Amino acid sequence: MKIFVRVVLALLVLAIGLLVINYSKIQRLLRVNSVFDADKIVYNFSHMDEAFFSMNLPQKGKAHKWKQDLQPLPEQIDINGKSQSLKAFMEETDTTALLVIKNGKILFEDYYLGTQQDDLRISWSVAKSFLSAIFGIAVEEGLVESLNDPVDKYVPRLKGSAYEGVTIRNVLNMSSGVLFDEDYLDKNSDINKMGRILALGGSMDEFAAEMNVREREPGTGRHYVSIDTHVIGMVLRAATGMPASDYFQDKLWSKLGVGSDGIYLTDGNEVAFVLGGLNMRTRDYALFGQLFLQNGRWKGQQIIPKNWVKESTKASSPPDVDGSGFDYGYQWWIPKGSHGDFLAAGIYSQFIYVDPKTRTVIVKNSADREFKDPSPSGNGYKLDTVDMFRSIAEHYAE
Repeated sequence: MKIFVRVVLALLVLAIGLLVINYSKIQRLLRVNSVFDADKIVYNFSHMDEAFFSMNLPQKGKAHKWKQDLQPLPEQIDINGKSQSLKAFMEETDTTALLVIKNGKILFEDYYLGTQQDDLRISWSVAKSFLSAIFGIAVEEGLVESLNDPVDKYVPRLKGSAYEGVTIRNVLNMSSGVLFDEDYLDKNSDINKMGRILALGGSMDEFAAEMNVREREPGTGRHYVSIDTHVIGMVLRAATGMPASDYFQDKLWSKLGVGSDGIYLTDGNEVAFVLGGLNMRTRDYALFGQLFLQNGRWKGQQIIPKNWVKESTKASSPPDVDGSGFDYGYQWWIPKGSHGDFLAAGIYSQFIYVDPKTRTVIVKNSADREFKDPSPSGNGYKLDTVDMFRSIAEHYAE
C-alpha cells in the first residue's frame, strides 16, 4: 500500500511539474483558440501580442502629419450595379476603421465598435504586400540576382521539399504548385496547423521545409497559399544576411514617418511572421498605400524602386484556379478589369486600396467573421468591398 501511495504521489508531482512547465504554452494556445470568438475578436485584433510571440517595431524619426480636408462619405454606394447603403455595408462587414486619403489629405476618418485611432491593428495578409515591397529593394540592390532563380539556390534546406526548383517569381505569384490547405474554417487545415505552430513557439522555417507534395507544376496555375510568402521571407533573409524584421525596419518602417511603435508577430525563433503578422495604426497602413500611390517615392527619397512598384502591382500571375475574381501580381491583388487600381488584402476584411486614377488611398480594418460567406450581391465580400472603394473614390472625384 505504501509503495502504491508513493507511486501515486510521484506521478502527481510529475503531472504538476509538467503542468507548470507547459502552463504558458497552454494559456497561449487557449488565447489563440479564442482569437476569433465573436465576443473577443474586436479586442483581440488590436491586442495580438497578448496571444502570440512578438517583437517591437520602434517608431523612428519625425512622424508624418497628414493634412486634412474632412468631408462626409457618400450615403449610397454601387455594388455589382445596385445601389446600397454604405453605412449598412460597413456594419455588415464589421468595420473597425475607415480612412480615406485623396491627394495626400485625409478626407474621412472614423473608428467603430469601440476601437480607437491609436490601436495597433492586425494586418493579416496585408503584410504580404509589405514584404513584397522590401523584397523589391533587395532585388534592386542586387542581393537577389533574378526572379527566375529557384528558391533553394538561396535556401538549401528547401532542397528535397515541394519547393525545390520552384522559382522566386512562382512563389511571388502564388503559383508554386505546393499543396497547402488554406481553409481558415477547418481546424485541421494546413493554415490552422501553421497557426498552432506559431502560437506554441515552433519553427515556421521547419514547417515550410516539411511541405513535400505538389498539386500542380510550378507556374501553371495560381492557388493562393500563405506559406509561399514565408518562403519569400526565407529567401530574403538568406539574400540579405539579416532577419526580415531588421531589413523591414531599416529599409521601410524607419523611413515612412509612422506615428507610433508597431508590432511584428514571430515564431518561437524570433522569425517574423511575414505572411500576416504586422500590427500598426490605420494611419500607418495609409502611409504605405500613399507610398505606392507615389510610385515608391516619399518626401524626396525613392524608398521602393519605381519599376518594382509598377511590376509588383500589375497582373502577372498564371490563371487563378480558385475563381477569386481577381488577378494577382507580386503579393498584390488586382481587380479584374482594373483601371490601374490595386489592393493589399487580408482575412476578416483588412484592406489597403490604391487608385492612381483618382489619387485615392483607402484603408479598411475589420473584424468580419463572415468574410468568406456568400454576399447578397453574389460576388463575395472582397469584390463587393472593391466596389465600395471605387464608389467612394468616384464620389470624391466629382
